[in-house]
Amino acid sequence: MGNGEKLKEECGVFGAFSLSTSVTSYIYYGLQALQHRGQESSGIAIYDGEKINCIKGLGLVSEVFNKENLKTLEGKMGIGHVRYSTTGSNNIINAQPLVANFKNKYMALAHNGNLINAEELRCLLEEDGRIFQTTTDSEIILHLIAKNFQENLIGALLETMKQIKGSYALVILTDNKLIGIRDVNSIRPLCIGKKDDTYFLSSESCAFDVIGAELIRDVEAGEIVIIDEKGIDSVKLEVKEKKKPCVFEYIYFARPDSVIDGKSVYFTRLEMGKRLAEEAPVDADLVVPVPDSGIAAARGYSLKTGIPMGEGLIKNKYIGRTFIAPDQRDRETGVRIKLNVLKELVQGKRIVLIDDSIVRGTTMKRLVSLLKNGGAKEVHVRISSPPVKYSCYFGIDTPTKKELIAARMSVEEMCKLIGADSLQFLSIEGLIKSVGLKSICTGCFDGNYPMYVPKERSKYLFEKK
Repeated sequence: MGNGEKLKEECGVFGAFSLSTSVTSYIYYGLQALQHRGQESSGIAIYDGEKINCIKGLGLVSEVFNKENLKTLEGKMGIGHVRYSTTGSNNIINAQPLVANFKNKYMALAHNGNLINAEELRCLLEEDGRIFQTTTDSEIILHLIAKNFQENLIGALLETMKQIKGSYALVILTDNKLIGIRDVNSIRPLCIGKKDDTYFLSSESCAFDVIGAELIRDVEAGEIVIIDEKGIDSVKLEVKEKKKPCVFEYIYFARPDSVIDGKSVYFTRLEMGKRLAEEAPVDADLVVPVPDSGIAAARGYSLKTGIPMGEGLIKNKYIGRTFIAPDQRDRETGVRIKLNVLKELVQGKRIVLIDDSIVRGTTMKRLVSLLKNGGAKEVHVRISSPPVKYSCYFGIDTPTKKELIAARMSVEEMCKLIGADSLQFLSIEGLIKSVGLKSICTGCFDGNYPMYVPKERSKYLFEKK
């Protein structure tokens, strides 16, 4: 939806290891499938048998890579990354994968997530004489691996995992191995795929479908997956922490055609819509989804209530990431460029407008206004998640608490602000039942985080204030 209204995606990571074929095109198409997870920068690092070659830049995968530069990246193992900056600004030095040379070995690393003890770790490393080139928390992981490297890489990785706190899905490329690591709470997703003699690691399973690979399983909490010429091996850090995947992957971040921790993202969204219909029914004529984020939940709401679903809002599919910002004199233009009302469908009707979340409330206010100006008799807003009241510290760029409308207003006050005839959210209990996992992180709704977090942290941790 509109800029600033949705919570921003984190990052996407992808890796490939083959015994017989070049993996470059697999990684390119895998990253394109994960593009929704980050549009600021993208990069690919490939091991050519002697060294690691890396190309990265600001922009979409299709903007950074072309036939010519992909030809320079040939090899049977590699990793890739698409980035949205949750820690560290959008600058080419912060683009990933990060590549390093130590102990006469090459290493490349790509990270999705956020370390909550990054500042402390960086201070310790700098006191130890380490020099940083980026302003990301991902580089801290690279330095810790190098520092902890005594006898072997796996020992260094295990020791590093004991030191870092927060969320991380990592893909690491070394001279002869592809490694995947998932944090001890499994907050960020990471899964394993296979096609013929090629293994893959990916933030989401939808990338495997694109390249014709099969989803084998998810990487487990605190697990290190090692892929080399012998096949696949695994080492687990013994952890007492509870497995708590991020619920927003199911609500909004992940593509609907992905399966995360055994649960179909599409069907969990459909179930959210059905439970929303049970918890917040309304006498209406038409269910209208906010495209594309509210479509699956709207379908579930429609199926449960029997109220027909219609495309009351039409999305312009050809708007890129940037367009000329509208003049302040016409604030509605920004929304109308992306969405327009199908007046013939909504005129005189009582509308149920469905979306997955409300963050600041500005876009929802404009959508309600668009529908009413288009002739809708009533507009009842239904949200397929609970009110977002708390910031996230685990790799999602949440606005500060004072910017979150639900943190400072009651549901009644929000309803008045957005101009709706009624407003209701899915309950936390209904959300948890919809996803169907034993345990899940709902910190952005109830403040119950998987671990203690220092509050009021800056997104740009290591930049001069």
